[in-house]
Amino acid sequence: LLTGLIHPQTGVGHMGNNIEGEPSYQGYLNNRCVTIAEVLRDAGYRTGISGKWHCGSDPERADEGHPQLQRGFEQMFWFEGGNGYFNHTRFFIDRTAVEASGTDYLTDMITDHAVRMVDDVKNDDRPFFLHVAYTAPHWPLQALEENIENYRGKYSDGWDVTRTVRHERLKASGVLDEKWEISPRDDTVEAWEDASHKEWEDMRMAVYSAQVDRMDQGIGKICDALRANDVERDTVVIFLSDNGGCAEFLCEDRDNSNVDDSRVVPLTRDGRQVKVGNSPDITPGGDDTYMSYDTQWANVSNTPFKRFKRWTHEGGIATPLIVNWPAGISDKGRAGKISHTPVQLMDLNALCIDLGDGEYPTEFRGHEITPHEGESFREVLEGNDNWSKQRPLAWEHEGNQAIRVGDWKLMREHGKPWELYNLEQDRTELNNLAEGDTDRVSELASLYAEWMQRAGAVDWPPGAGGSWQFPGLNVNGTFQMRGHGHIIPRGFTRTAANARE
Repeated sequence: LLTGLIHPQTGVGHMGNNIEGEPSYQGYLNNRCVTIAEVLRDAGYRTGISGKWHCGSDPERADEGHPQLQRGFEQMFWFEGGNGYFNHTRFFIDRTAVEASGTDYLTDMITDHAVRMVDDVKNDDRPFFLHVAYTAPHWPLQALEENIENYRGKYSDGWDVTRTVRHERLKASGVLDEKWEISPRDDTVEAWEDASHKEWEDMRMAVYSAQVDRMDQGIGKICDALRANDVERDTVVIFLSDNGGCAEFLCEDRDNSNVDDSRVVPLTRDGRQVKVGNSPDITPGGDDTYMSYDTQWANVSNTPFKRFKRWTHEGGIATPLIVNWPAGISDKGRAGKISHTPVQLMDLNALCIDLGDGEYPTEFRGHEITPHEGESFREVLEGNDNWSKQRPLAWEHEGNQAIRVGDWKLMREHGKPWELYNLEQDRTELNNLAEGDTDRVSELASLYAEWMQRAGAVDWPPGAGGSWQFPGLNVNGTFQMRGHGHIIPRGFTRTAANARE
């Protein structure tokens, strides 16, 4: 999204993790990429970011002339990586640390700073680019009671009924083709009728919905600021999620109040212990809790697809993209139109550079720049429904891999065989065609290998059983997958003393 490149090409091959000896996995942006802010700033734009910055922040690990921070953003309100919504760790305005007041809710803070950046149009008549990086609705489940109350009891019919209702609504609205069947309930999830703590489960989804609601209100305030400053007509507003619903559990589903985790602030602002874990004994939502909504509700969020964030099934990688641009869409009779053209985040980068009359450089600050991977889809916004990407779409994350050419998608879970799907006929990936079309599997696998080499991606080590070493990490042992969460050693019990181990 920020660079128009495949993530290992930028040095951020696996988020902020630094794998010694692997330049593609150094954990911060390298000097062979430019951000969208750097390109648009040079095109005469005022640039700003409000929210999450997950591209490295250690000044000791920056390249000369390419600080990990700023990277073209003139105004920054940011925090690195994940964060709770009430008990904040650290925030920065540009490079200066700031403290939040006791009543600040993280989503509101992101909104307020974004609105201020829009309002600066009064003092600076340059066009502007603003990246608003909300964390909502990422775990932990923490929301304001006034928003939770609107959803309490809304999910008491359970995940099975809710998935079915959503599937029917998506088909009726034209978002989904009538022939795409809903995927089965995930095989790790019990039927709602067998759930032991229905009221607690309903409450978890209520809090999740409240987090989305608060973000939606914030986006409304940003749009109000555009109208108030008389710039809405010529402003392109783009909204999307970065991945499908997240099925991660927290802390072995138990109260682990003393867990040593850098993302968890152990005490609330007024000194109460934060209770960590997906325990039915803990009411979700408050500032003294830290839990997730887990596999069952992530399965609902990803209706009708299967799997979740981390996977390359459609449930992990397919998200809606909503664009509002009165001068470029509404005036051309395109308002409310639905396009089924698939694009990736690097294409969104190319679109913004195109709309902003920017020029992607071959050299920047004395360094050769990796060629752009994206393709602008401006033609789609302006009415060309026949436009399509020339390059394949491809993905890699933690060993989960996929490539899509036209309607054909080849994908595999880490350590498992290739699967082949025709997405025009079977978007929910229910009919694996790999065994009957080995030639197509070989062709797409060859294209994927070329993509991996160009990306600078490394093969992920086996992580489900056996012993392995990953370059620079020197991790040995026998591991297991805990549900749809993280890899942990077999027989390992996480405690406050060994959490970091």
